[in-house]
Amino acid sequence: MSSDVTQPQVDSIYKPLPKVTGWRLFLKTVIARAYPRLIGQQREKSWMFFDIFLPMLAVSAYVFVYRAIQAPEDYVGFAVMGGAMTAFWLNVLWSMSSQLYWEKEQGNLALYIIAPNQMMAILLGMALGGMLATALRAVAIIFLGTILFNVTFVVSSFLQLLVVFMLSMTALYGMGMMMASLFLLLSREAWHLSNLAQEPIYLVSGFYFPIKSFPFWIAAGASIIPLTLGLDAMRQLIFASGPALGFVSVKLEVSVLLVLCVVFLVGAKLLLDYMEKLAIREGRLTESRR
Repeated sequence: MSSDVTQPQVDSIYKPLPKVTGWRLFLKTVIARAYPRLIGQQREKSWMFFDIFLPMLAVSAYVFVYRAIQAPEDYVGFAVMGGAMTAFWLNVLWSMSSQLYWEKEQGNLALYIIAPNQMMAILLGMALGGMLATALRAVAIIFLGTILFNVTFVVSSFLQLLVVFMLSMTALYGMGMMMASLFLLLSREAWHLSNLAQEPIYLVSGFYFPIKSFPFWIAAGASIIPLTLGLDAMRQLIFASGPALGFVSVKLEVSVLLVLCVVFLVGAKLLLDYMEKLAIREGRLTESRR
């Protein structure tokens, strides 16, 4: 180093960056984890095609069945809406609930555990990035379904529809964060649980038909899944026959969704904290084999 450069000048050049803590660190972590989800969707265009094409096949099957048995035309709209919402459920099941298990298998979980940020922020970033990318697919399914099957929407309240959708997504991704901890603690069983949960949820959540078709207590039990009440409330708000085919009133469903948001988010926080303590105490949680 040249002798004419003083120590204060060196310190000014190599001044360390200010340490980010608190809510700033939380926000930066959320953005950092959401970014790869958004960019990753653009790298493999074929995934986007199949994510839209395959749900449309299931929707088409239900549409043809409903028209063959001469069901009310709004049932076609119910199937289209359900097909769109399956995109969010699959995103939660495979890109949220199983995420920490896959990170563990790839050797990244240890980095998440020792990092100064919160696990809640990491999973929230994954949720936000996945939800925005999945929303594009859901909109594409609704758009194609509307054109192909002549679905008619009669929206009674855009504000209520927005509130129901946001509450449903908050509760759903809160459940996904809580399940991420459970799947991680169950280790290799996470893969089997993911496969096991996929189709039964399609049935009990009423993706392709009104849950009012179920006996009351079965429908009430299925309401623990946020998409069940969220989808039922959205159908009541955007179809003419929706209120007549709804399970309970929209106001009651909104109230239950609020409770589910709190329960799942608090549960996710508690389980993630427990998982971190377990990793620190036992030192074996981040290994690929337990």
